[in-house]
Amino acid sequence: MTGLGLYIGMGFRHITAIGALDHLLFLVALVAPYRPRDWRQLVLVATAFTVGHSITLALAVTNVVRLPTALIEFLIPLTIVAAAVGNLRQASTPRFGWHRAMLAGGFGLIHGAGFANFLRSMFFGPIALPLVSFNIGIELGQLVIIIATLLLFSVADSFVAVRRRAVLASVIVAAWAVTMAAQRVPW
Repeated sequence: MTGLGLYIGMGFRHITAIGALDHLLFLVALVAPYRPRDWRQLVLVATAFTVGHSITLALAVTNVVRLPTALIEFLIPLTIVAAAVGNLRQASTPRFGWHRAMLAGGFGLIHGAGFANFLRSMFFGPIALPLVSFNIGIELGQLVIIIATLLLFSVADSFVAVRRRAVLASVIVAAWAVTMAAQRVPW
């Protein structure tokens, strides 16, 4: 396997593995208020998250920014809680727009630092190929998770109102993330 394929596979597995539950939960929280017909807005939000985590991933892996791992691991579940609570606040009147994309981009900055801490420990030497390849793998995995979640939610929408489904998913995700944050308190 070439370096490109190796790091793409690592990025894909990093985001889709059950050990990446925090990232999986964040993606579920991002998708929760959407239906397939809202795909354009979801693409905007997912792209903003990608831009955010790509910036921090590049800055952290190149040692331009060095963030404490314990703090980042604590902040990641807090971003999940914030995304889920945002869904709950909008449950009665969903508003899609730039504010969700900007929030996702900001949260992506935090998640990117988490990806960087993982990636930094995995390679030595030149970073361009591992950085780009790993990020491609993360994006492919993220795309699979978003599509699968959107499809599962579409099935659920046949049985329960979309808003009710979005609220239930958000409450479950928030509760899980609060537990994760409590386990990761860095002080």
